[in-house]
Amino acid sequence: MSIEPLYTDEFFMKEALKEAQKAFAADEVPVGAVIVANNKVIARSHNLTEMLNDVTAHAEMQAITSAANALGGKYLQDCTLYVTLEPCVMCAGALAWAQITKIVYGAGDSKRGFSTIGENILHPKTEVVSGVMENECSEIVKTFFKTKRN
Repeated sequence: MSIEPLYTDEFFMKEALKEAQKAFAADEVPVGAVIVANNKVIARSHNLTEMLNDVTAHAEMQAITSAANALGGKYLQDCTLYVTLEPCVMCAGALAWAQITKIVYGAGDSKRGFSTIGENILHPKTEVVSGVMENECSEIVKTFFKTKRN
């Protein structure tokens, strides 16, 4: 009999999806993020670009600031970012500067995701895991933009 660990990538991606739902409800592009240290969520956020009228107010950027405040320092070593959509180049650059240890994302972004220019933008020690709960993460974005077109 094997026991599944409680804190899996799926567990924390569900937390990021809760944040994406908050963004959706606020008429923001539904991207959610959480940052985890020692199996504990230390930051949670979602897109706030419309509310703040700020193109840099992506979920990841908000989470980086919140996590740095929680830790009392600018580096996010030994932390994992869970985000529902592949980070853009701006967010990937900020994550590199923050030296985050691991990035786990759900849906890829073939138009604006950082992988469109290669993964060299990230810190060399950052581990990347993609496709965690990809269908759920992709569906919320698709649904949001369908409602915008109608």
